[in-house]
Amino acid sequence: MRWEVVGWAALAVLLFAAEAMAPGAFMLWMGFAATAVFLAVWAFDGFSVLAQVVLFVVLSFVSIQIYRTWFRRRDRPSDQPLLNRRAEQLIGRVVVLDQAIANGVGRARVDDALWVVAGPDLPAGSRVRVVAVDGMTLKVQDA
Repeated sequence: MRWEVVGWAALAVLLFAAEAMAPGAFMLWMGFAATAVFLAVWAFDGFSVLAQVVLFVVLSFVSIQIYRTWFRRRDRPSDQPLLNRRAEQLIGRVVVLDQAIANGVGRARVDDALWVVAGPDLPAGSRVRVVAVDGMTLKVQDA
């Protein structure tokens, strides 16, 4: 068997193994490209090494673009769209100020955590409603 045929088969196997060790679907598509080059080199004699490498690079690029365009969905519908957005889950909730809002900034206790709040100046113990979120700061108004 020719060395380039064995080399492309070994590269394809290594890329598939790398995908199994660190999943993310990137190496998988490069493995498909290496498999296609392996089959082309095995079936047709006379490919130069440069042509083989160029074919691998082109097929890798095309296969990764196909994956990114057709198979990787960005906006998958979810039954819990705010699952990993804890601050946004608090919008609409009424909380009690733990520390007075002075110069627009204070603190409120929400469950077992203290949050920085921004809003109109209010004394400690006031009830406020969370109306928006700016990073990790809760925007509040008097409830």
